Amino acid sequence: MAFPYLTDVVRSLFGISLPLPIPMFGLFVGIAMLVAAYALKRELQRKHSNGQIGTARMKRKNENGASTVMDVQPQEIVADLSFVVMLAGIAGARLFHILEHTDEFMINPMAMIFTTSGLSIFGGLIAGTLTGLYCVRRWRLALRPALDAAAPAMMLGYAIGRIGCQVSGDGDWGSVANLTLKPDWLPLWAWAQTYDNNIVGAVIAAPGVYPTPMYEVLMSLVCFALLWVFRKNRFQAGWLFSMYMLLAGIERLLIEKIRINPVFDVLGIHATQAEFISGVLIVAGLAGMLMLRKRSTATPVSGAMAN
Repeated sequence: MAFPYLTDVVRSLFGISLPLPIPMFGLFVGIAMLVAAYALKRELQRKHSNGQIGTARMKRKNENGASTVMDVQPQEIVADLSFVVMLAGIAGARLFHILEHTDEFMINPMAMIFTTSGLSIFGGLIAGTLTGLYCVRRWRLALRPALDAAAPAMMLGYAIGRIGCQVSGDGDWGSVANLTLKPDWLPLWAWAQTYDNNIVGAVIAAPGVYPTPMYEVLMSLVCFALLWVFRKNRFQAGWLFSMYMLLAGIERLLIEKIRINPVFDVLGIHATQAEFISGVLIVAGLAGMLMLRKRSTATPVSGAMAN
């Protein structure tokens, strides 16, 4: 069963119908942003107190009410950064979905642009990350330590966002489930679901499809736990974000094996858009972890010098 809007959740839980047309996917995206922002703020504050990251330079009003550029503690950028990244992420998620389904877009472009479903999570992550990098550089905050601080927050936000996919039934489910492979101890709903009342209006025949968003939630939470444990590592700045890229790439590459997405042919390689991106993330993550694995012995410096 899927619950596209908050009205559906209230009706299912309490048996009453209230006019609450709030999309559940959007609600969980908002929750994901708030939780990720809190985790990022906490990590930036910890790194700043330990001398691992310096101050940022942003426009602020002085005591006379005039705008001026001043040094601020890194955690003070989180509100502005989250807002900008959220907007860029939504735009990127829509753009990458369109690029993945260009045939549908050419038939009815307006419907794909303004639909309540059809968002590429990877597209949102890429666009949001690039926008965040621009902001961090513009505000002269140390880049690699900032990326390390963001790594656990990004993975946690991804996990919560996938809960929204599962609850709303936005089409990010897997291929038809093979019941002959299901372990006896596993309940049926954990192996196959029909997502009745899903937001895209698709009718899924029994036994159903693999509930891949649910699997991604679990895998992403495990990845978040690993990043949180290793966040105090003694490797060079940027190592933890490299680990994030590796984990994110592996997680998505695995889940793509039981999903149905358009397959592209690039230089003789047949793969989905997500598989290509996953491959790049895995290679970049491994390379970064290897290059930055030497334990850092330098005295932490502040500001853009720590990039």
